[in-house]
Amino acid sequence: MRIWFALFARDLGGAWRRGSLWLPVGFFLLVAALFPFAVGPDPMLLARTGGGMLWVAALLAALLPVDRLFADDADDGVLDQLALRGIGEESVVLARLAAHWVGFAAPLLIATLPAAALLNLDAGTLTRLVIGLAIGTPALAALGILVAALTLSLRSAGAIAGLLLLPLAVPILIFGAGYVAGAGGGPVKLLAAASLFLVAITPFAAGAALRAGRS
Repeated sequence: MRIWFALFARDLGGAWRRGSLWLPVGFFLLVAALFPFAVGPDPMLLARTGGGMLWVAALLAALLPVDRLFADDADDGVLDQLALRGIGEESVVLARLAAHWVGFAAPLLIATLPAAALLNLDAGTLTRLVIGLAIGTPALAALGILVAALTLSLRSAGAIAGLLLLPLAVPILIFGAGYVAGAGGGPVKLLAAASLFLVAITPFAAGAALRAGRS
Protein backbone atom coordinates (compact mmCIF):
# COMPACT_ATOMS: atom_id res chain seq x y z
CA MET A 1 0.00 0.00 0.00
CA ARG A 2 2.89 2.36 0.73
CA ILE A 3 4.26 1.76 -2.77
CA TRP A 4 0.84 2.48 -4.27
CA PHE A 5 0.57 5.81 -2.46
CA ALA A 6 4.12 6.67 -3.56
CA LEU A 7 3.16 5.96 -7.18
CA PHE A 8 -0.01 8.03 -6.80
CA ALA A 9 1.89 11.00 -5.36
CA ARG A 10 4.55 10.73 -8.06
CA ASP A 11 1.98 10.62 -10.86
CA LEU A 12 0.00 13.54 -9.46
CA GLY A 13 3.17 15.60 -9.01
CA GLY A 14 4.30 14.77 -12.54
CA ALA A 15 0.96 15.89 -13.97
CA TRP A 16 1.29 19.16 -12.05
CA ARG A 17 4.79 19.81 -13.41
CA ARG A 18 3.78 19.02 -16.99
CA GLY A 19 0.75 21.30 -16.79
CA SER A 20 -1.59 18.41 -17.48
CA LEU A 21 -3.84 19.52 -14.62
CA TRP A 22 -4.58 22.97 -15.99
CA LEU A 23 -4.59 22.47 -19.74
CA PRO A 24 -7.97 20.63 -19.73
CA VAL A 25 -9.45 23.27 -17.43
CA GLY A 26 -8.23 26.09 -19.65
CA PHE A 27 -9.70 24.36 -22.69
CA PHE A 28 -13.00 23.78 -20.85
CA LEU A 29 -13.34 27.44 -19.87
CA LEU A 30 -12.29 28.62 -23.32
CA VAL A 31 -15.05 26.57 -24.95
CA ALA A 32 -17.58 27.94 -22.45
CA ALA A 33 -16.46 31.49 -23.22
CA LEU A 34 -16.59 31.03 -27.00
CA PHE A 35 -19.89 29.17 -27.19
CA PRO A 36 -22.06 32.32 -26.78
CA PHE A 37 -20.24 33.89 -29.74
CA ALA A 38 -21.18 30.89 -31.89
CA VAL A 39 -24.90 30.62 -31.04
CA GLY A 40 -25.66 34.20 -30.05
CA PRO A 41 -26.21 35.96 -26.72
CA ASP A 42 -29.81 34.75 -26.19
CA PRO A 43 -29.86 33.76 -22.48
CA MET A 44 -32.72 31.28 -22.95
CA LEU A 45 -30.88 29.48 -25.74
CA LEU A 46 -27.65 29.39 -23.74
CA ALA A 47 -29.44 28.04 -20.68
CA ARG A 48 -31.13 25.32 -22.76
CA THR A 49 -28.03 24.13 -24.62
CA GLY A 50 -25.20 25.07 -22.24
CA GLY A 51 -25.31 21.96 -20.04
CA GLY A 52 -24.92 19.54 -22.94
CA MET A 53 -22.22 21.70 -24.48
CA LEU A 54 -20.22 21.60 -21.24
CA TRP A 55 -20.39 17.82 -21.31
CA VAL A 56 -18.95 17.87 -24.82
CA ALA A 57 -16.23 20.27 -23.63
CA ALA A 58 -15.41 17.96 -20.70
CA LEU A 59 -15.12 14.99 -23.05
CA LEU A 60 -12.80 16.85 -25.42
CA ALA A 61 -10.76 18.20 -22.49
CA ALA A 62 -10.23 14.60 -21.34
CA LEU A 63 -8.49 13.91 -24.66
CA LEU A 64 -5.73 16.48 -24.17
CA PRO A 65 -3.35 14.61 -21.80
CA VAL A 66 -4.03 11.10 -23.13
CA ASP A 67 -0.95 10.81 -25.34
CA ARG A 68 1.40 11.58 -22.41
CA LEU A 69 -0.18 9.41 -19.70
CA PHE A 70 2.34 6.58 -20.19
CA ALA A 71 4.60 7.82 -22.98
CA ASP A 72 7.07 9.72 -20.77
CA ASP A 73 7.56 6.79 -18.38
CA ALA A 74 7.92 4.38 -21.28
CA ASP A 75 10.55 6.56 -22.95
CA ASP A 76 12.50 6.98 -19.69
CA GLY A 77 12.36 3.28 -18.84
CA VAL A 78 10.35 3.85 -15.67
CA LEU A 79 7.76 1.22 -16.55
CA ASP A 80 10.51 -1.35 -17.10
CA GLN A 81 12.15 -0.49 -13.78
CA LEU A 82 8.84 -0.83 -11.92
CA ALA A 83 8.30 -4.25 -13.52
CA LEU A 84 11.83 -5.36 -12.55
CA ARG A 85 11.11 -4.39 -8.95
CA GLY A 86 8.08 -6.66 -8.91
CA ILE A 87 5.44 -3.94 -8.99
CA GLY A 88 2.52 -5.24 -11.02
CA GLU A 89 1.22 -3.32 -13.99
CA GLU A 90 -2.25 -3.34 -12.44
CA SER A 91 -0.97 -1.39 -9.43
CA VAL A 92 0.82 1.07 -11.70
CA VAL A 93 -2.33 1.58 -13.78
CA LEU A 94 -4.56 1.96 -10.72
CA ALA A 95 -2.27 4.62 -9.25
CA ARG A 96 -2.12 6.42 -12.60
CA LEU A 97 -5.92 6.25 -12.91
CA ALA A 98 -6.46 7.69 -9.44
CA ALA A 99 -3.93 10.48 -9.99
CA HIS A 100 -5.35 11.28 -13.43
CA TRP A 101 -8.90 11.46 -12.07
CA VAL A 102 -8.00 13.61 -9.06
CA GLY A 103 -5.89 15.96 -11.15
CA PHE A 104 -8.40 16.14 -14.01
CA ALA A 105 -11.80 16.04 -12.30
CA ALA A 106 -11.32 18.27 -9.27
CA PRO A 107 -10.21 21.40 -11.21
CA LEU A 108 -12.86 20.67 -13.86
CA LEU A 109 -15.64 20.58 -11.27
CA ILE A 110 -14.47 23.90 -9.85
CA ALA A 111 -14.35 25.34 -13.37
CA THR A 112 -18.04 24.51 -13.90
CA LEU A 113 -18.98 27.46 -11.67
CA PRO A 114 -17.58 30.23 -13.92
CA ALA A 115 -18.60 28.21 -16.99
CA ALA A 116 -22.19 28.04 -15.75
CA ALA A 117 -22.18 31.79 -15.18
CA LEU A 118 -20.98 32.37 -18.75
CA LEU A 119 -23.83 30.21 -20.10
CA ASN A 120 -26.61 31.45 -17.82
CA LEU A 121 -27.29 28.02 -16.30
CA ASP A 122 -29.80 27.97 -13.46
CA ALA A 123 -29.08 26.38 -10.08
CA GLY A 124 -30.87 23.11 -10.89
CA THR A 125 -29.02 22.61 -14.15
CA LEU A 126 -25.71 23.46 -12.50
CA THR A 127 -26.38 20.97 -9.70
CA ARG A 128 -27.18 18.18 -12.16
CA LEU A 129 -24.11 19.10 -14.21
CA VAL A 130 -21.79 18.92 -11.20
CA ILE A 131 -23.30 15.63 -10.00
CA GLY A 132 -23.11 14.14 -13.49
CA LEU A 133 -19.49 15.20 -14.00
CA ALA A 134 -18.52 13.90 -10.55
CA ILE A 135 -19.98 10.51 -11.47
CA GLY A 136 -18.91 10.49 -15.11
CA THR A 137 -15.35 11.79 -14.94
CA PRO A 138 -14.01 8.51 -13.47
CA ALA A 139 -15.27 6.82 -16.64
CA LEU A 140 -13.57 9.45 -18.83
CA ALA A 141 -10.34 9.06 -16.86
CA ALA A 142 -10.51 5.26 -17.09
CA LEU A 143 -11.10 5.40 -20.85
CA GLY A 144 -8.14 7.76 -21.23
CA ILE A 145 -5.86 5.42 -19.27
CA LEU A 146 -7.07 2.37 -21.19
CA VAL A 147 -6.67 3.96 -24.60
CA ALA A 148 -3.25 5.37 -23.67
CA ALA A 149 -2.04 1.90 -22.68
CA LEU A 150 -3.44 0.29 -25.82
CA THR A 151 -1.81 2.83 -28.15
CA LEU A 152 1.47 3.27 -26.27
CA SER A 153 3.63 1.37 -28.76
CA LEU A 154 2.00 2.80 -31.89
CA ARG A 155 3.11 5.67 -34.07
CA SER A 156 0.96 8.82 -33.95
CA ALA A 157 -0.49 7.50 -30.70
CA GLY A 158 -2.16 10.81 -29.85
CA ALA A 159 -4.30 10.90 -32.98
CA ILE A 160 -5.15 7.21 -32.73
CA ALA A 161 -6.05 7.59 -29.05
CA GLY A 162 -8.50 10.35 -29.91
CA LEU A 163 -10.12 8.26 -32.61
CA LEU A 164 -10.52 5.36 -30.18
CA LEU A 165 -11.67 7.33 -27.17
CA LEU A 166 -14.36 9.46 -28.78
CA PRO A 167 -16.64 6.60 -29.96
CA LEU A 168 -16.20 4.75 -26.66
CA ALA A 169 -17.16 7.86 -24.70
CA VAL A 170 -20.39 8.51 -26.63
CA PRO A 171 -22.61 6.55 -24.16
CA ILE A 172 -21.12 8.50 -21.25
CA LEU A 173 -21.85 11.74 -23.08
CA ILE A 174 -25.43 10.67 -23.81
CA PHE A 175 -26.13 9.68 -20.19
CA GLY A 176 -24.51 12.82 -18.78
CA ALA A 177 -26.25 15.21 -21.17
CA GLY A 178 -29.57 13.43 -20.61
CA TYR A 179 -29.29 13.88 -16.86
CA VAL A 180 -28.43 17.56 -17.24
CA ALA A 181 -31.46 18.02 -19.48
CA GLY A 182 -33.72 16.74 -16.70
CA ALA A 183 -34.47 13.27 -18.04
CA GLY A 184 -34.85 11.85 -14.53
CA GLY A 185 -32.75 9.42 -12.56
CA GLY A 186 -32.31 6.80 -15.29
CA PRO A 187 -29.39 8.45 -17.10
CA VAL A 188 -27.42 9.09 -13.92
CA LYS A 189 -27.82 5.45 -12.86
CA LEU A 190 -26.53 4.30 -16.23
CA LEU A 191 -23.69 6.82 -15.94
CA ALA A 192 -22.73 5.44 -12.53
CA ALA A 193 -22.87 1.87 -13.86
CA ALA A 194 -20.61 2.80 -16.78
CA SER A 195 -18.12 4.47 -14.44
CA LEU A 196 -18.02 1.50 -12.08
CA PHE A 197 -17.55 -0.93 -14.97
CA LEU A 198 -14.75 1.05 -16.63
CA VAL A 199 -12.90 1.74 -13.37
CA ALA A 200 -13.12 -1.97 -12.48
CA ILE A 201 -11.77 -3.34 -15.77
CA THR A 202 -9.21 -0.65 -16.64
CA PRO A 203 -6.40 -1.78 -14.27
CA PHE A 204 -6.53 -5.32 -15.68
CA ALA A 205 -7.04 -4.43 -19.36
CA ALA A 206 -4.48 -1.59 -19.37
CA GLY A 207 -2.02 -3.67 -17.33
CA ALA A 208 -2.26 -6.47 -19.88
CA ALA A 209 -1.71 -3.95 -22.68
CA LEU A 210 1.42 -2.60 -20.98
CA ARG A 211 2.81 -6.12 -20.56
CA ALA A 212 2.07 -6.95 -24.17
CA GLY A 213 3.76 -3.77 -25.37
CA ARG A 214 6.90 -4.55 -23.36
CA SER A 215 7.24 -8.12 -24.61
